[in-house]
Order: sequence, then C-alpha cells, then structure tokens
Amino acid sequence: MRALMIQGAGSNVGKSMLVAGLARAFLRRGLTVRPFKPQNMSNNAAVTADGGEIGRAQALQALACGVEPMVDMNPVLLKPETETGAQVVVQGRRVATVRARDYAALKPTLMAPVLESFRRLGGEADLVLVEGAGSPAEVNLRAGDIANMGFARAAGVPVLLVGDIDRGGVIAQIVGTRAVLDPEDADLICGFAINKFRGDPALFEDGYRLIEEKAGWRGFGVVPWFEGAGRLPAEDALDLRSASGEGGFHVVCPVLSRIANFDDLDPLGLEPGVRLTMVRAGHPLPGDADLVILPGTKSTRGDLAFFCAQGWDIDLAAHVRRGGRVLGLCGGYQMLGRRIVDAEGLEGTPGETEGLGLLDIVTEMVPEKRLTRVRATHVPTGAGFSGYEIHIGRSDGPDRARPFAMVDGRPEGAISGDGRIMGSYLHGLFAEDGFRAAFLQGLGGVASGLSHGAAVEAALDDLAAHLEAHMDVDGLLEMARPVPG
Repeated sequence: MRALMIQGAGSNVGKSMLVAGLARAFLRRGLTVRPFKPQNMSNNAAVTADGGEIGRAQALQALACGVEPMVDMNPVLLKPETETGAQVVVQGRRVATVRARDYAALKPTLMAPVLESFRRLGGEADLVLVEGAGSPAEVNLRAGDIANMGFARAAGVPVLLVGDIDRGGVIAQIVGTRAVLDPEDADLICGFAINKFRGDPALFEDGYRLIEEKAGWRGFGVVPWFEGAGRLPAEDALDLRSASGEGGFHVVCPVLSRIANFDDLDPLGLEPGVRLTMVRAGHPLPGDADLVILPGTKSTRGDLAFFCAQGWDIDLAAHVRRGGRVLGLCGGYQMLGRRIVDAEGLEGTPGETEGLGLLDIVTEMVPEKRLTRVRATHVPTGAGFSGYEIHIGRSDGPDRARPFAMVDGRPEGAISGDGRIMGSYLHGLFAEDGFRAAFLQGLGGVASGLSHGAAVEAALDDLAAHLEAHMDVDGLLEMARPVPG
C-alpha cells in the first residue's frame, strides 16, 4: 500500500475536492484507491455502510473511488454544538462532548484508533489519499496533533502542500509554512501545488519559481478554478451559494448557525425548474417562496433561538398565512413542533424551548443517537426513496397520525391537517430522482429534468480530467510512499 497526504497552507484551500478528483483520476488508471481523513470537523455527516458516521466529504471521496463509505475513512469526526464545544465521534460512534480547551487533553488517546483505521483501510488499497485538516502552519497546535504533521510523522506518509491563490498571498502561504515548520516535519513535504487560479497561469510563472527556490520544494502544478465545483456537494457551510437555478418554483432555506447535512438541498439546486435560495443571517425569508425548508442542525434549541433572532419566525408565519408550504428535516422538523425538551442538556443547557407550533408534536432529546440507512415510501405520493437517519431525539403527537413516510412498516415524520406543513427525520431523500420528481410534481406541477447521480458522477470525471490537465499526476503517484503494515 502506498499513501500520499494532501495538506493545506490554510483552511478551505480545496483539499477535499483535490482528493476527490485525484481519487477518480487514479481509479481510472486501474488503481484501488481509498480516501482517509484522520480528523475532520463538520456537521455535514454521512451514515456509512457499517453503521457509523463520517464527514460528508469523505463520503464523496468514497464515491470518487467507486466504493461505499466506511467509518475507517474518517476515524475522528468533531461536530460543533456550541462556540466552545463539540461532539467527538471516534470510528463512527459518539464518545464524548468536550469543550475546545479539553479536546487537547483527549487528542493523544486518539492517535491509536486513527492509525488502526489507516492501516486497516490500507489493507484493501493500492493507494490511500490522506486529507489533512486546517494547516500544518498552526504550529501552536502541533503537540498531540493527529490531523496534519502528527499523523504524517506517525504513519510515515509524504505530504503535498496546497496553497489557495484566490485568497491572495499564496507565496507567503507556502514559503511561510516552510519557515515555521519543525525541520523533521518540513522534510515530509515533497512538493506543493497552487489551487483556484483565475486567469492566465503564465502570469504566475515567476511566483511559482520563487516558491520552488525559497521553499526548496518541487511544484506539482497550478490548478485553475474548477467551474464544475457547484455540481459537487459542499462540506463547509461557508461554501454554500446564496442562490442557484433559474426555475419558477422557489425553494428557500435559512442558513442556521449550526446547519447540518445541508447537502440534502443540493439536488434541488441543480433542478432546472427550481430556484434555490440559501438565506444568510440578517436577511429576510423571501416573500415569493413556494416552499421553505428548515434544514438539519447540530443544536436544535440553539438554532431555534438563532432562527427567531433573525425574525425568520415572523417571515415563516407570513409564508404559511399566504398558503406556502414548509418542510422540516431532522432538527428543522423538531423546530416545527410545539416544544423541544432537553432535560439532560444533551445539546447544551438543560431545559425546554417552545417550538414554532406549526406541527402538533413534542420532541424529547434522548442520549441514544439513531444512525441508520433506510428505504422508505413517501406517503402522499407513494414514491420510494433511500435515505438515512442521524439524530438524537424522539418526536410524537397528533400530527404523527399523518406520517411523511413509511419505513419498514412504521410511520415516520408528520404532516399537518391541511397537508402544507411536513416534517421528517430522513436525510438524502432528494437525491432519489423518482421521489424528487414526484414530490415536486405534487407541490406545484414542477417537472424534474435531472438525474442527480449521473450529474455528480459526470462532475467527478470532469474534475479528474481537470487535474490531469493541470497537475503532474504521474509525479504525485511516484511521490506516494509505500507504508509498512
């Protein structure tokens, strides 16, 4: 097994997309490839075939490799619940909720499961592509590091350092990282690449050579901005586009402070007949919305307070009075109810919060997290779809007598008496072409013109070709080092 690690000279330099594109490029060369991220921080998670959860980016990378996502692909996942605390998921299972200052004490215990997952994953691959987190230049966090150079040193994996030229200062990003790294860490970096270039790459030739000279590292290419990025799921809420599509059916989604699993919206954003608007804090919900979707969240009561602080509760009530429809997914479903009870403080301070009162249900937070893939049938249309559940909390009440879906013979979700307010714990439902078409047709006669799975596969192939054209992919494969078992 050979391995290569992609680290960034900063956050959000495009590491996840580069790993996905390279994975598809090497797969097309006949190699068995697996993605790996020792530590990820994201509330956008996927349920794996082996019943755990990992970052959504690793699920996309698994798709690029042509395999099912597994927990070993992302052995440590941090899911922020507050400004200072996060849920810690190890090899797919929640083990603790800790404050940021306490995580440093926990990190040294996590290297063992990280290396265990890496070696187990490598046992089934010709090549493992490892993605770092943040930047190795954050040398103040080097002690106990499992995400960047700490992992690379422990596993003996060579590193490609990536800079983001779109932000400016890319020469300082790369050369500055070289200057602050411990010499033994710096020795693991075998080269660099420049990402997100706009314009004529020839204009950067002098800068490229200057980086090679000052850092002493080989350059592996300048990658132009990939225009097809919008067809691939975003992992970070900061990457969410404010609007997509030009169709007449207007879907509106508020961007919550702890928004989770927002890739639920991606297929709608690609539909030719749909206009999707993601509304940021400080902006009202548009009055011409046909459907408002309340998305998942990692902190239901906290984000309900955030929702109301924006005045969105008033906007939503006006939308309902105008005859508009509402769909709540997971945490958004819980918000639509009469009350949310968290007696044990599982998502923050113990207590209860009045909901938006649009569904006659009450939600009680419980310690057990439900993690499962399902096959469901949408009750109003009879359309089948695959999805997944990833939540804590149980919801019950009179509106549950009108379920959103049936899952293995049990009712799931709720619909109001007039049929205009809907809620469900199921994620991933819009990725199913048949369900999405039936759902949109039932709401307003919108015709679906999209094969979502084919669109994502085509985008991955286009990304692989883009990287083949602008990076020394053969050189990267040569740089990948055999790793002992």
